[in-house]
Amino acid sequence: MADDLQPVEAALTALLDGVAPLAAETVPLAVAGGRVLAKSVTACLDVPPFDNSAMDGYALHHRDAGKWLAVSQRIAAGQSAQQLQPGSCARIFTGGEIPPGADCVVMQERVQERVELDGERALMPTDIPAGDNLRRRGRDVSAGDVLLEAGQTLNPAALGHLAGQGITEVSVTRRPRVALLSTGDEVIDPGQPLAAGQIYNSNRPMLRQLLEQFGAEVVLAERVADDFDATCRCLADAAARADVVVTTGGVSVGEEDHVKAALTQLGELDLWRLAMRPGKPLALGRLPRTDDSTARFVGLPGNPVSSFVGAWLFLRPLTGALLGCPALNELPRLRARAEFATTTQARQHYMRVALDFTAEGIGARAFRDQNSGVLSSCIQADALAVIPAHSEVRQGDEIDCLWLQ
Repeated sequence: MADDLQPVEAALTALLDGVAPLAAETVPLAVAGGRVLAKSVTACLDVPPFDNSAMDGYALHHRDAGKWLAVSQRIAAGQSAQQLQPGSCARIFTGGEIPPGADCVVMQERVQERVELDGERALMPTDIPAGDNLRRRGRDVSAGDVLLEAGQTLNPAALGHLAGQGITEVSVTRRPRVALLSTGDEVIDPGQPLAAGQIYNSNRPMLRQLLEQFGAEVVLAERVADDFDATCRCLADAAARADVVVTTGGVSVGEEDHVKAALTQLGELDLWRLAMRPGKPLALGRLPRTDDSTARFVGLPGNPVSSFVGAWLFLRPLTGALLGCPALNELPRLRARAEFATTTQARQHYMRVALDFTAEGIGARAFRDQNSGVLSSCIQADALAVIPAHSEVRQGDEIDCLWLQ
């Protein structure tokens, strides 16, 4: 590995050094989907709050199996049950409260019914174990249990879990604010006519969506002119407004690449030039604010595939650290069978692959063109195959893949 190229692991360590979760805020449960819990939540109620029936049928005591029983009450969901009279059963519906004195439920399809002068009767089957078809109080959650841990993302099931406790507000970590700056006079926004030598900005919408998917809030999205003073002004303004400043392009060594020099003048360059492909010219650093705090800086390459890969490898864990969400800190890693062959030199390669899940295991199909400018290779990519530096992969070899989840 060349001396001036830093490993990805060193870059992650530098990026996350000193990063702490942001402050908490309280939001209504109705809009808390996808947010990250700032504090653990303790259950105040048992779930379910009472023994109830798992199906439509008849509640009885198991010792009365095989008998004709009088139907002494009818219990629908939401109704209060009465003490079960000896030698009787209760007609009960799914979710209905189990009456005191009953210890099982028989599904209605197994019961023979008849109407007599003194009311309804039901013949019970002979094989009824105690506890059959009951959902016991506290089966899911007991009061005093930790309902959800801090750092957990509120997915639909978690929201339902909170609602089941009667919770209407929840404490979540503030979303990281991100400034997204695009450099290069040749890059223009879609909707404008292209002049000679110009290209449309594909990085901005891609990175905005990824950042929001990771849990961040993009508060600023601007284009920066290829001018040193203008770049300095934009970086300073972005740092004042955001927790993270992300740039695309401008971190290489060309005469019009001003971002690295501006970062060095305004703040600190922690690390530059990584031993990875794609994404070698990637800069990490810090920008000062007027309140003596710092904004984290991530300078992604201008090539769209390099930005895509860099976002997953660096912006995702940085967002996770700011949210206090451990699940975001590291991409899920799995082993797969390479359905391709390749060799690497001084840089670790992150290849875009599609995964095939079969009875024989997981196969990884690499997209034919792995050039950093071929964004189409990212559209159907399920994972990044990690190919270490100075290695050879033959078809059928086992490889590590980072699942893009």
